[in-house]
Amino acid sequence: MPASLSLALTIAAFVLDLTIRVLAVVFVPKNRRPATATAWLLAIFFIPYAGLVAFLLFGSTKLPRRRRRKQAQINRTIISATEGIEQASETPHWPPWFASLAALNRRLGAMPLLGGNRALLYGDYDRSIHEMTEAVRSAERYVHVEFYILSLDVTTEPFFDALADAVRRGVTVRVLLDHIASLRVRGYRRTTRRLTAIGVEWHLLLPVQPWRGRYQRPDLRNHRKVVVVDGRVGFMGSQNMIDRTYDRWTNRRRGLRWKDLMVRLEGPIVAELDTIFISDWFSETDELLERETAQLVEPVGDEDLDCQIVPSGPGFEGENNLRLFNGLIYAAQRRIVLVSPYFVPDDSMLYAVTTAAERGVQVELFVSEIGDQAVVFHAQRSYYETLLKAGVVIWLYRKPTILHAKHFTIDEDVAVVGSSNLDMRSFTLNLEVSMMVRGRAFVSGLRQLEEGYRRASRRLTLEEWQARPVAVAVLDNVARLTAALQ
Repeated sequence: MPASLSLALTIAAFVLDLTIRVLAVVFVPKNRRPATATAWLLAIFFIPYAGLVAFLLFGSTKLPRRRRRKQAQINRTIISATEGIEQASETPHWPPWFASLAALNRRLGAMPLLGGNRALLYGDYDRSIHEMTEAVRSAERYVHVEFYILSLDVTTEPFFDALADAVRRGVTVRVLLDHIASLRVRGYRRTTRRLTAIGVEWHLLLPVQPWRGRYQRPDLRNHRKVVVVDGRVGFMGSQNMIDRTYDRWTNRRRGLRWKDLMVRLEGPIVAELDTIFISDWFSETDELLERETAQLVEPVGDEDLDCQIVPSGPGFEGENNLRLFNGLIYAAQRRIVLVSPYFVPDDSMLYAVTTAAERGVQVELFVSEIGDQAVVFHAQRSYYETLLKAGVVIWLYRKPTILHAKHFTIDEDVAVVGSSNLDMRSFTLNLEVSMMVRGRAFVSGLRQLEEGYRRASRRLTLEEWQARPVAVAVLDNVARLTAALQ
């Protein structure tokens, strides 16, 4: 190669490299958290070309414009259709701050706070699948199913059989499953073929199929888990419809088993849960089902249970779940118990949790002793020292079980359950559904589950944590650099 050509190529490469870095400084920080912007800038500065490609693929936390418009439309429809139907009236049982949190949720796009509900907690993996299956078997009009991961295997086959029986009885069965999450597990083709064969109406959530004109950031996912039967019974929580080993040989080799929490609901709140399905169905099909299904039912019995469904995700302007969680943590006066498989907080949540502990609130965090996602697991561990020094009690659920439940309790009155982890992915990238609950009986039930977790866990001490190998500490800290991008 002539020297002049070599020099020209070198100069061109230098100019291109410099241009990438300068433009990154200008455009990357726009409308991003400082931590997220810094992480992307580090990636681009250290590996300019690969970093730029990664940013172009994964840098946007927004859904495509068409989907955002549809989400805005459904949000307006929800607010309009539910204006003035609040059925939960403030009582002396309410904490003084509770009404303001319900109002915050409403302004951010949540549905009304509704009273007169009944809830049952299922912390046993197989029992919850059995209960969902039995509910489907009782369906008379319709069944709505939505899962982040939906997979046909030995454990879930009775659920698929129940869907088939419902179709044969003339029940309308609609199914939504996240495309990428379900595609990544074994038996995806077997699952979709079975859905087609039994005659359900099914669609992929957030499909990544550019050859069909359907594309968005590949890791923007719909993480919700919802089942609604006839508008009278609903299920929501953390559990996917798959065997508790996730049907992976690596998990079986390690002996991994998942432990989750699902909630069975009756009462007016079921219509709100169904609205989550309706909005996601509309996003994928352009078919609006509200006239058929979105109807409030009468309160059930004398249950003193006020509930509010809180959707969140990149289709909303604000981080609805994060704002709610932080508000509740700051409101706590006596006790906070957090349960999350992935605890990778942003600065605001880290400050909320540590501030609560430092002002004398008893704060406990339940996480797993081992992880199923290495980078996230090590990023999570990088926060332990700060939490322990602030006075947070950390419980490590003993291996080989993965504690995958997602819920927390505030004092003796209020709780949140749902699909949302306490991490930046769930705050920003995933479509989630949470439920805020006010009711001492419900919180008492969660306390019993927490006590079971405590018996199956060991407490992590600051002395133990500070004595961990240097190489492990370095790995944790390096993984933390990716936390804002996960």
